[in-house]
Amino acid sequence: MNRASVEQIVHALGGKENILTATHCVTRLRLVLKDESKVNHEDLNNIDLVRGSFSTNGQFQVVIGQGTVDKVYKEFVSITGVGESSKEEVKDEASKKMNPLQRAVKALADIFIPILPAIVTAGLLMGINNILTNPNIFFDSKSVVDVYPQWGDFANIINLIANTAFTFLPGLIGWSAVTKFGGSPILGIVLGLMLVHPDLLNAWGYGEAQTKGDIATWNLFGLEIEKVGYQGQVLPVLVASYVLAKIEKFLRKRIPDAIQLLVVAPVALLVTGFLSFIIIGPITMNLGGLITDGVVYLFDKAPIVGGLVYGGLYAPLVITGMHHTFLAVDLQLIGTIGGTFLWPMLALSNIAQGSAALAMMLVTKNEKVKGLAGASSLSAYLGVTEPAMFGVNLRFRYPFIAAIIGSAIGGIVLATNLVKASSVGVGGLPAFFSIIPSFWPVFFIGMGISIVVPFLLTLVMGKFANRKEVEVKRSISQ
Repeated sequence: MNRASVEQIVHALGGKENILTATHCVTRLRLVLKDESKVNHEDLNNIDLVRGSFSTNGQFQVVIGQGTVDKVYKEFVSITGVGESSKEEVKDEASKKMNPLQRAVKALADIFIPILPAIVTAGLLMGINNILTNPNIFFDSKSVVDVYPQWGDFANIINLIANTAFTFLPGLIGWSAVTKFGGSPILGIVLGLMLVHPDLLNAWGYGEAQTKGDIATWNLFGLEIEKVGYQGQVLPVLVASYVLAKIEKFLRKRIPDAIQLLVVAPVALLVTGFLSFIIIGPITMNLGGLITDGVVYLFDKAPIVGGLVYGGLYAPLVITGMHHTFLAVDLQLIGTIGGTFLWPMLALSNIAQGSAALAMMLVTKNEKVKGLAGASSLSAYLGVTEPAMFGVNLRFRYPFIAAIIGSAIGGIVLATNLVKASSVGVGGLPAFFSIIPSFWPVFFIGMGISIVVPFLLTLVMGKFANRKEVEVKRSISQ
């Protein structure tokens, strides 16, 4: 890494006067530019340090690589004179360029991304538990635990650890959402746990209790309120967190510092708690049910359409950042019907992007692209698609199209068989851990399609692209 290469990056970005703010994450420079049309994408992507670039949610991001990006960032700040900014400052600056829909999507992303490690870890552990406890995987009509009972308690502890994140999901969402909305994180945790308190009827038993007419209630001066918890629910805690944060901020501005500890948190939690059980919870639970019923109806009545659309469009949704909104739907489906049929198609989309990038390693004659394609394909197969998608596939277009086609075909196969995942896990080759074992055969067929089809299509389209490039060069030389 040398200063001259960083100067080339600055020049390709439209010069230092085009850069408003800058920060970096583990692999990327994250920038807010005055005018993104001034970026010379060809020059930028041809710089040795750069592995790819893309724009999303008002930020222009330059993929550099782990271990190098922090050194590049220091030189970048020195050259441009831009003050070192925090990620939150860059996000705030970027949000000024967004329309209301983009801001809503960003808010959901900011809420769910921090809790993803817990959810993905839970998904992997649930996959291990499934392997140990489900029959017909290693033995006919029996599970590993049936054949080797000494493994029973081991599997049970794994299941307890795995289920914790989903059992107390409102606590995780409450912490993250209240933090995002500007309230106190600890109050968000209390709010989320309050919605799944053991004294409440477990939401997973609500349907059966309703049928039997056996639901306990509170009587508030003649108003009957069902004592129901919100396990596995997303919308109730999201809305309640927003209300809690707004009430807390309202009170903090008006209550003297000397008595804030005695007034702000108790009043905010008390008001939000009553509103949650009386209004917010029942309304949003029904709304969540309608959303779930709508998605289930589409995939039940027109699975080919559902698989084609979601399987094919997931990668374009990643470009816009709107894919984060579907994590809430996944979690709602898991909490309501015991599994999600959307997430398995996400896994195939990641695999398809990796296969297209892998094929580009054979298609391209550019040594830098070869190296990037090989490394990024492995990353995509392990669930991280950004290097493959933005560094290789979108750059050449036809690999991206090949990946979409393969993902769409795989999505149709999964949707027509209603393949479900019991949890959200790693979206790549390890994804089968999160798939309900009875669906493994069909999922592996879909996985095979997502590996083979994008790979072959990229090879074929690459040959035509290379031939056309040679013909253009020949005509120019003549």
